[in-house]
Amino acid sequence: MSQAREEVIQACAEEACGCNGTYSENLPEHFGENVFSLKVMKEMLSPKAYASIEKTIKEGGKLDASIADEVAEAMKKWAVSKGATHYTHWFQPLTGVTAEKHDSFIDWNDHGGVVLSFSGKNLIQGEPDASSFPSGGLRATFEARGYTGWDPTSAAFIKEGPGATTLCIPTFYIGYHGEALDKKTPLLRSMVALSKQVCRLAALFGIDVKGKRAYCTLGPEQEYFLIDKAHYEARMDLVQTGRTLFGRKPAKHQQQEDQYFGAIKPRIMAFMEELDRTLWGLGMPSKTRHNEVAPAQYEIAPIYEDLNTAVDHNMMAMEIMRQIADKLGLVCLLHEKPFAGVNGSGKHNNWSVVGPDGKNWLYPGKTPHENAKFLTTLCAVIKAVDTYADLLRVTVATAGNDHRLGANEAPPAIVSIFLGDQLTDIVEQIEKGGAKSSKEGGSIHVGVDALPTLARDTTDRNRTSPFAFTGAKFEFRAVGSNQNPSAANMILNTIVAEAISDICDQLEAAKGKDFNSTLQKILQDIIKKHKKVLYNGDGYIEEWQKEAKKRGLPNMKTTPESLEVLKAKKNIDVLVKHGVLSAKEIASRYEINKHAYQTVVSLEGDCALTMARTQLIPAGLEFQAQLSGVKSVTQKKLLKTVSGLLDKAIAAADALEATLGKHDGLKTLAAMAKLRETIDALEAYVPANIWPLPSYAEMLLMNA
Repeated sequence: MSQAREEVIQACAEEACGCNGTYSENLPEHFGENVFSLKVMKEMLSPKAYASIEKTIKEGGKLDASIADEVAEAMKKWAVSKGATHYTHWFQPLTGVTAEKHDSFIDWNDHGGVVLSFSGKNLIQGEPDASSFPSGGLRATFEARGYTGWDPTSAAFIKEGPGATTLCIPTFYIGYHGEALDKKTPLLRSMVALSKQVCRLAALFGIDVKGKRAYCTLGPEQEYFLIDKAHYEARMDLVQTGRTLFGRKPAKHQQQEDQYFGAIKPRIMAFMEELDRTLWGLGMPSKTRHNEVAPAQYEIAPIYEDLNTAVDHNMMAMEIMRQIADKLGLVCLLHEKPFAGVNGSGKHNNWSVVGPDGKNWLYPGKTPHENAKFLTTLCAVIKAVDTYADLLRVTVATAGNDHRLGANEAPPAIVSIFLGDQLTDIVEQIEKGGAKSSKEGGSIHVGVDALPTLARDTTDRNRTSPFAFTGAKFEFRAVGSNQNPSAANMILNTIVAEAISDICDQLEAAKGKDFNSTLQKILQDIIKKHKKVLYNGDGYIEEWQKEAKKRGLPNMKTTPESLEVLKAKKNIDVLVKHGVLSAKEIASRYEINKHAYQTVVSLEGDCALTMARTQLIPAGLEFQAQLSGVKSVTQKKLLKTVSGLLDKAIAAADALEATLGKHDGLKTLAAMAKLRETIDALEAYVPANIWPLPSYAEMLLMNA
């Protein structure tokens, strides 16, 4: 049993993780068999070493270097027993994917022979080249030194491949001067910042915080598409960009609403079965699998885990999904919008806070004390999201996600909070001076009178809300399916830490005054100032766009527009204040994300132009040639239509070429859209035996 699972079981028992479920010990015997868990360490380490590493994992803090060699030797023996010949420091550079450099356990002994060796130094620190990864100016090309450092809070695991088995050690990645060159380091820093402020608030509530920490839980639901490998390989756009740059919408797609939760096809079920078993072996608590809304679209969801572990597991899961699909003659598409006109794919980020008392502070309790914690945390989130909506928005700003946000069950770019009727009613009462009742009956007053027992599901669900309270957790629905969820959670942790810090400042300044009345006044002020971010309605309607503008809520629809908020003083200040990112590191993220956006759009533009000129326009010309010399009125009409579309396509291709190289992504996208419109219209006329690409109907409906 992995440490993550041990903590989640305890959390579930105390309603701390918001998973609304219970565990059975009758899990598959191989659950966690490929994880170097606390259970394994307890069997292989001395009592002293085990106690030390257990404390580091559970409470945080620095690793005792004196036990590093013993832990490394145990890890090596365990890995070798699993067939491993190599180890790697597995890390998450600013490319958005994972990275690894493999070293074998082989070393020379004193007699010139070969031995298997793995030291504490090998475990704790590695040195991959830092010059070839994105750094946004943090590292110059000639400054190659970078370091990976072991993250003991995320368990090492075994990666099995065809003829190769590797020990993977989760690590952070920093530059020579300590600058964060990865996604994990700022995430870990933000977790420390949030824990500090939650513990500070807990102490004010009279909770013992000595030797304890607060932490977050995460349950990232992962959406994806599966298509036949032959169809994928026949399309240059899918191979090079991950999405279709051309394709006419088929007569049948998702409009009959018969795919969602439908019977799973045998070939897809085979994929899901192998995926679950592989994930379970790596200690990942894969829970739910089902058909999603669009044809060929599916979803997998885990049980909630400690945030850092959940992020690592999600990154591992995406890689494994691709590998298993390939083995079964399928391709797993994780792009946010691989097919125009049907649902895109997201990664619904279910986030909650567990205090030093082991309780989920976003779970309404049965006592005034527990409800006071809940309402304080709720108001802190409201304050955080309203104040830093722009910063939260930029965490989901990518070229791929720009195609998804705003339609087909993806939330709009306007960041608002959905609370549901019951919580909205309570919040409105607090604003007026104190909540006296709830829609479920009973009396309610922050921290004083007896409170009603709130139903576990205190809200409906709102698919159009980017940030919705869905019962004991908040669901940030705007994260893209292909994204590393670290950035969104790093910002969420930081801005909530700032909001709680401000609440604590006020409570501490009022020391000696009545705590409950002071707290009630603080929450009342928060709601009055920040209620504009609350919205329970349809996020898609035009009226909301107008209302949001009137309320002063930001509506940044594109990545270039969103990235500019990284230059705002308030956003830089909050990240620097809590030690999550330095001003220099923030500037580097701006440059990296700006370059990544332009690179993706330019690559897509080049690919679209190549496909149009070398595949699609020639197919149209071939059909035009077949129609030449026809005599019937109908054939002449068809020839005129096809010829007209070809003229438009050639002109649109020329226009697209003119935008490339100007580094204006929005103009390139507009030119691509114009070319696509004409090419897709042409596809409707050219015979299938001439058209060189698999159609949408083939790709979406012939995957099993």
